[in-house]
Amino acid sequence: MPAMANGLLFVYTDPGPVPVAEFNDWYDNEHGPLRLTVPGISAGYRFRALDDKAPQWLAYYEMKPGVLDSPEYKALATSASAREKSIMSSLATLDRRVYEPLSDSGVAASAGWAATADAADAADGAPPVVLAVSLSVPPGLEDDLAAWYADEHIPMLLAVPGWRRIRRFRLTGGTAPAYLSLHELADMSVFQEAAYRAAVSTPWMKRIVDSAIGRERRVFGLHKSFGD
Repeated sequence: MPAMANGLLFVYTDPGPVPVAEFNDWYDNEHGPLRLTVPGISAGYRFRALDDKAPQWLAYYEMKPGVLDSPEYKALATSASAREKSIMSSLATLDRRVYEPLSDSGVAASAGWAATADAADAADGAPPVVLAVSLSVPPGLEDDLAAWYADEHIPMLLAVPGWRRIRRFRLTGGTAPAYLSLHELADMSVFQEAAYRAAVSTPWMKRIVDSAIGRERRVFGLHKSFGD
C-alpha cells in the first residue's frame, strides 16, 4: 500500500491585464519560490492548459496538514512585495482550493518517477501532463463514487500505457466540487490508447458521470516545478 499523499493547495489563475511575460516572471521567480520557504510545503508545480479552456494556468503545492494556518505561511502576505500585491490584485482569475488526501495509487506513488524507464524526462518528480477531474455527487452516492474509483476506474486507468499515478482528494477550502482526482500522465498520447477508451466507456462510469454535479475536466502540461 503506497504512502498517503500530502494535501494540496490547488490554484487556477489567469493573468488578465498583466502581461504574460511579467506574470510568469513574477510567479516563477518570486511567488512560487517563496511558498517553498514555508515549512511543510515540499514541492510546487505550475502547468499551462492543453485543452484550450480557461483558466489557462494551474499551480499546486504539496503540503502537510495545518500549513496554511502557520505563522510562516501567513507572513507571506504581510511581507509581500509591491509587485506581489499589484499582480495579485490584478489577476482576472484566482480560484484557490484546498484539499485533503483520500488515496494515492500508481508507480509514482510507491517508487518515484525515476523508477520507470519512460520517466527520464520527469526524474525530478514533475509530471509532464496532468488531468484534473473534479465533481460532486448527490447525497447518498459517495460510497458508489468511492467504490467505482477503487474497484474499476483507477485499476483500468493504471493499465493504460503512460498513465502513471492517480490521487484522490476531498475539498476542505474554497468553492468547487467536493472531490478531485489528479492524474499524472507521460504525455497526451494516453488519450488515444484503446485501454483509455475502454476505461471511460463502462456502464458504471456512465452512471457516475450522469449523476455528477458540477463536473470539471482539465488537461495541463508542465511549465515549471519548485522545490522537488
